Amino acid sequence: MSEIDQFDSALDLLRRLDPKHTTSHLNSLINLVPSLTEDLLSSVDQPLTIARCRKTGRDYLLCDYNRDGDSYRSPWSGEFETPLGGSGVGGVDEQGNNEGAGEGAVPSERVRKMEIRANEAFDVYRELYYEGGVSSVYFWNLDDGFAGVVLLKKVATPNTKSEGTWDSIHVFEAVDRARTAHYKLTSTVILHLSTSNDSLGAMDLSGNMTRQIESDLAVDDDTSHIANIGKLVEDMELKMRNLLQEVYFGKAKDVVGDLRSLAPLTEANREKSAHREMIDSMKR
Repeated sequence: MSEIDQFDSALDLLRRLDPKHTTSHLNSLINLVPSLTEDLLSSVDQPLTIARCRKTGRDYLLCDYNRDGDSYRSPWSGEFETPLGGSGVGGVDEQGNNEGAGEGAVPSERVRKMEIRANEAFDVYRELYYEGGVSSVYFWNLDDGFAGVVLLKKVATPNTKSEGTWDSIHVFEAVDRARTAHYKLTSTVILHLSTSNDSLGAMDLSGNMTRQIESDLAVDDDTSHIANIGKLVEDMELKMRNLLQEVYFGKAKDVVGDLRSLAPLTEANREKSAHREMIDSMKR
């Protein structure tokens, strides 16, 4: 089997497995076929991992877009760090200090300044919309513009038997034109919900959704790029949240309601009978 066929088969397999365990499934495939490591890591969205910047003490998110080998770049310091317990480039001494952190690719000075502004802006957005969680923004250079990714993660544990995790990954390209820029945004939401109680038992709902849009927006300076990207991400998140609530959750509620009910069957039958009688009386 060629490497292309192996890659397609791996993606096909991941689509059929429980999205809750995407990371463990992905690691198993990488161990099975090491030659697909880079292709799989760059193509498969997986739940985001939180790390702490050793220079600033602030949390940031790990993904393939700020990775270089086993090192990850902090958006707050702009430097690559080797996570605790990691191997490869760099290391950690007994005091937890970074030794020889990775010297991976970093954005140009202009793009780095925009990256800093974007992190500050989305940190405010995260607090207003999510009331907690972690956000990170990473930019990199393109020949005719720049690209980046906006990451947002929120974990909620209202009690010991319930848990919810929201991961949103917004990858964009910005191509500079005369007084405008062409933006291409690809957004993915990974959602996991679980709960358990004595009356209902255990429920586990996991899945992901990907949407894409393109737009031309006016640009006066680099600050305009931050505002434009913020508007695109905000609008996309709103649409995806509404779609999850109205379509996915609504359909899941209907299915579960038809399969399981807290009320006795006789009471449910009486309600259905009353509904039919009311509809029949309206037709007369």
